[in-house]
Amino acid sequence: MWENCDTTKMKLFSCNSNPNLAKAISECTGIPLGRSEVVKFSDGEININIEESVRGADTFVVQSTSSPANEHIMEMLIMVDALKRASAKSINLVVPYYGYARQDRKARARDPITAKLIANLIEKSGADRIICMDLHAGQIQGFFDIPLDHLISMPIFAEYFMNKGLSDVVVVAPDHGGVTRSRNLAQKLNVPIAIIDKRRPKANVAEVMNIIGDVEGKTCLMIDDIIDTAGTITLAAAALKEKGAKAVYAACTHPVLSGPAIERLQASEIEELIVSDTIALPTEKLIPKIKILSVAPLIGEAIIRIHERLSISKLFD
Repeated sequence: MWENCDTTKMKLFSCNSNPNLAKAISECTGIPLGRSEVVKFSDGEININIEESVRGADTFVVQSTSSPANEHIMEMLIMVDALKRASAKSINLVVPYYGYARQDRKARARDPITAKLIANLIEKSGADRIICMDLHAGQIQGFFDIPLDHLISMPIFAEYFMNKGLSDVVVVAPDHGGVTRSRNLAQKLNVPIAIIDKRRPKANVAEVMNIIGDVEGKTCLMIDDIIDTAGTITLAAAALKEKGAKAVYAACTHPVLSGPAIERLQASEIEELIVSDTIALPTEKLIPKIKILSVAPLIGEAIIRIHERLSISKLFD
């Protein structure tokens, strides 16, 4: 399909959050990376220079809004404004990791709904479409009045685990919120599912974990969308080992890995943590336990299909 695609009217640009992923998407699609420069003035203000014509082109901008989130959001919005003023035919944002997604509702009085605020900013800036990977909450799709293509990484992880040849496998949901995601992986692998029920008996007391399902003598696979400080996933791995699991593997789409995450993972019972490259990991976080799978081919095919006006739903298989 890609060989027959006319890419002459397509432009692919990268901001600063994940240039390696943008380069990988470029290599997968055959769309050369556009010439642009993201610079800062001495007072910290961001300026974007687009160094080639985009008039009449379908443009795609790759930018995860990962740490430093506020800076990367501003880069993205300014890039969209620059492309709009340069008469691009369409502006498509490729946001593999959508920051602020965990602030998607009012959990307490006077809470902001920042995920909706970011959606408003993206729309007001002039973007025509947004492509995301594994949103923390599916309802965020409804925050946008422009088309949103929501890609999922689960088939990539499923293929990796199938090729690994593990035996006596059970997929474990690390909490109640991850049951649907875990069930989808379990169905793909044709294995049973277990659930970790966690609660805090009182404030500032470690979580008590009860495991629903049989994990004794099993190889446990935990999957989540985000691993941030790695507290939940490492506690869950310890609980599984206490219940007799023979090995514990974990996977997540977005390796935020902030604060004590790397130290916790190093000391944990997790044999291997499989992550995607939606967030660029610095060298100091690339510990031997972490295995990175690229989502570039998936995003690349989505970009081609959008340009060719083809269905995206095939990519969910």
